[in-house]
Amino acid sequence: MVQLQQMDMNLFLVLEAIYNERNLTRAAEQLHITQPAVSNALARLRRTLDDPLFTRTTGGMSPTPLTERIMPKVHEALVLLGGSLREQRHFDPATAEKTLRLSMNDMAETLLLPRLLERLQQVAPGIAVESYYVPRNELVKELSANMLDFGLDISLATTTQLQQQRLINDRYLCMLRADHPLAKQDSLTLEQYLALDHIHVSSRRAGPGVVDIALNKVGRRRNIKLRVQHYRVAPLVVLRTDLALTIPASLANHYQARLFELPFQVPRLDWHLLWHNNQHDDPANRWLREQLLDMFAAVK
Repeated sequence: MVQLQQMDMNLFLVLEAIYNERNLTRAAEQLHITQPAVSNALARLRRTLDDPLFTRTTGGMSPTPLTERIMPKVHEALVLLGGSLREQRHFDPATAEKTLRLSMNDMAETLLLPRLLERLQQVAPGIAVESYYVPRNELVKELSANMLDFGLDISLATTTQLQQQRLINDRYLCMLRADHPLAKQDSLTLEQYLALDHIHVSSRRAGPGVVDIALNKVGRRRNIKLRVQHYRVAPLVVLRTDLALTIPASLANHYQARLFELPFQVPRLDWHLLWHNNQHDDPANRWLREQLLDMFAAVK
């Protein structure tokens, strides 16, 4: 049995040229090589495949039954290979067929996916999207193995394997329902904020978030009434209760609610787009990250 790793793939180019031209001289001209080189390649193919491949007739080189059987697949493989090589040099979003794989949390999905799918439908209809969350400590491995195209997460400045660019630097706000007893105030004091019952969003079962860490630094703590995994559900609870939610402004603006600046300092939400060094110069990756960066630039 012939092993693929034993084959010189250039020989299949010669095979296709002879098949198309039925003449060694014309095949050599098509390939821009000498006729002896074509003859030598044909001899190597005959030995490898243990078949004459072509026989000389008065009408030229006539393919054997084996050649007739394999040529459709050879042609298909060469077309696919040629297309892949061209795509490495040039990316045409209008004709590209690709699955874009993203790692991000539910908040990033909320902000990005409606805009992204709308744009892809218009300019790159052949691109499908898969979104799932990969733990931070697994990101480098999955990006390196091309299991992911991009990650959306905090800056991973300690690794040299990734490229990264800031997507958003967002402040936190306090959200209350529009008819909350405090809704008519111009601002919230720290005491009023701490007197509220709060929703805490975290994928972990326990442990403080960025808001709680900021409060701990000034010796204060808030009362957590509800702990949930996702930002998508938390505002819906706010709209039906007296609970307060501390939420990034870019997401808070999607709801008809009363929003207050926080009465204490909290570090801003700093998201980055992450991709592996080996994808940095890939035309498809470059085009896709330009779209992602442009869409987040429009997030308010």
